[in-house]
Amino acid sequence: MRFKLGRTVPVFLALLTGVLIGAFWPRDDDFFAIRKSFEIYGGVYEELVAGYVDRIDPERLMRTGIDAMLGELDPFTVFFDEADNADMEIITRGSYGGVGLNVGIRNGRITVIAPIEGASGYKQGVRAGDVIIRIEERATIDLTLSDVQKLLRGEPGTAVEIQVEREGTSEPIVFVLPREEVRLHNVSYAGRLPGTDVGYVRLDRFANGAGAEVRAALTNLTGDGTLSGLILDLRDNPGGLLDAAVEISELFLPRGSEIVSTNGRLPETKRVYKSGHSPLLPDTPLVILVNNLSASASEIVAGAVQDLDRGVVAGVPTFGKGLVQIVRELPYNTSLKLTTSRYFLPSGRSIQAATYGSARVTTPPTSSTSETYQSAGGRVLRSGQGIEPDIRVDTEPSPLESALRRKAAFFFFANHFAATRDSVSIDFTPDDQTVISFRKWLADRDFTFETPAEVLLHQLETSLADSDVRDAGDELTLLRQAIQQEKQAGFDRNEERLREALRAEIVARFHGESAQIRSTFATDPLVIEAARILRDDKRYSNILGRD
Repeated sequence: MRFKLGRTVPVFLALLTGVLIGAFWPRDDDFFAIRKSFEIYGGVYEELVAGYVDRIDPERLMRTGIDAMLGELDPFTVFFDEADNADMEIITRGSYGGVGLNVGIRNGRITVIAPIEGASGYKQGVRAGDVIIRIEERATIDLTLSDVQKLLRGEPGTAVEIQVEREGTSEPIVFVLPREEVRLHNVSYAGRLPGTDVGYVRLDRFANGAGAEVRAALTNLTGDGTLSGLILDLRDNPGGLLDAAVEISELFLPRGSEIVSTNGRLPETKRVYKSGHSPLLPDTPLVILVNNLSASASEIVAGAVQDLDRGVVAGVPTFGKGLVQIVRELPYNTSLKLTTSRYFLPSGRSIQAATYGSARVTTPPTSSTSETYQSAGGRVLRSGQGIEPDIRVDTEPSPLESALRRKAAFFFFANHFAATRDSVSIDFTPDDQTVISFRKWLADRDFTFETPAEVLLHQLETSLADSDVRDAGDELTLLRQAIQQEKQAGFDRNEERLREALRAEIVARFHGESAQIRSTFATDPLVIEAARILRDDKRYSNILGRD
């Protein structure tokens, strides 16, 4: 059947015009530009699909056009098709129908990264590191991650059969996993640092229910006795719902305090969010941990606490996402996540770290890297850098550790190790023999990595060759030998960090995510520093400018 566009394009334009007019009423000159552009775009689209020499997939061409159009704007304005919409609903609902397996690509294969504790996959014994080779009757070798997630998810009460390969087993293992409502836990760990009265809460996302989860965690911690301090870990937390950020901030800030405001082009985007409840922990000393992947809602919580001098922020500067999105429904179960305003913290500063888009954006944001603001107590704060911590603790891994993590070496060795053990203690620490086994395992797999010094050496060699310099051969050979010796020495120099990475992965194989997190407390530099700050009242006060 020939694809007819004579009625399709006008209908599409009418639908899209309705959506845009529903979002805002344009000025007369804007309205003319919109109609003109629609007519031109529709004409080009119709001619291409109807008359191009090769058959064109109309939906794919339309998606390409939409993606190119949005590519001119900020990176957070995104079009969602039906599959993407399902993922968005998971964030807003905080749950989904499935088996509770977080999967990823490792060595080109669909691999279980972590089973969600309490879900059917976890309860039936699926392990991190298991390679999923079949789902029902479909081999996974040619499936994408999105394909796999669709097959694993479904209506609660149904079941799905999977086959996995596990290191140490000769035959695939078959699991029949009941689908159930999987609740995404925003709080992955809450407890006290061992031997102390310092509480620790790790928040992984700001999905639906995050505020209630943090409140419940704090209530349980204080129910076990008075806390001398609290560590709220927002590292690697990409954010989520604005309401969740406000609810969590309310747990610490005085009632009536401004938490965040939004400001955009339309009147309804101009809002101020204040704490509407009395804080659960009004005076407990607080340290918030952040890193370069802490974004959006994480930055709202950390920034409000910092602006109001309620607690100390420690780590490295955050991501810097200070743009607000809403989701607009579009035809055929699609939607548009649309940036409509910017976040501003109580001091008036912006979170946004960088400009975006192209010169064709009519009102690009201006850089505010030189602007300074003041906290409630008069401390100097900078805008346009994300959230800069009060105490900087840089935990940047060595080139060796970075290379090992990029190649998932700790992950795969933990699979190898688990295949030779029935169990390990929850307080397991790798001994010398385990480290030796790890290095031999790496050697058997021809593990190599390139250091920054090697990159510079290659550049120097290229530069000398281009300059026709031929008398530096001996010196270059000596440099190469020195670099290789330094790389080998790196294993000895970084042995303690390597032990800790191995311990975390191995403990996770036998005891789950909570035990993995707890196992890092004794060696995590940022947790150690936060605990020191909370034990030193004078230092805590000095950081906040109270003395």
